[in-house]
Amino acid sequence: FASTTIKITLHAQLALSISLCTSRTVSRLQSLFSVLFILIQCPAGWSRFSCSCYLLSGSSGSWDAARRDCRYRGADLVVIDCAKEQEFLTRLTKRPTWIGLHDKEEEGKWKWVDGTPLNLKYWANRQPDNGGGDPQYGEEDCAHIRTFDNTLWNDFSCRNSLPWVCEKIP
Repeated sequence: FASTTIKITLHAQLALSISLCTSRTVSRLQSLFSVLFILIQCPAGWSRFSCSCYLLSGSSGSWDAARRDCRYRGADLVVIDCAKEQEFLTRLTKRPTWIGLHDKEEEGKWKWVDGTPLNLKYWANRQPDNGGGDPQYGEEDCAHIRTFDNTLWNDFSCRNSLPWVCEKIP
């Protein structure tokens, strides 16, 4: 009977210790998240989503000019890696807009500016089509969000002039 009482007492002490440790850990994590939230504030004019900052350009240019501008700002063209980010960009963009996706190095092998291959796809119907073989469109090696069909992607000539979205991690 005495050993059962000791076991119950030890069990109660252990439960209390775990509860106190858990409470302290939660409190510390909340403090760390508060600090982290302050650290991931975006510069003026940028919008925050998840852990990144996004800038919708105020001008238009070629895909290469767009990338240069983003890099000048310490960012790069946006890399879309989840459905929630695509939804965010759908709300952010109001007209066709360059994103950081291209097949400039090898036709049909789409990859992001950070070097990752394309896995998540939001191509519009019958896209990418490389201009459908029509010479007036030329090579279509860069991707943009087009807004007339549920904000899906289209391949487009990199020389065309569009606004763009930069993404950076603060």
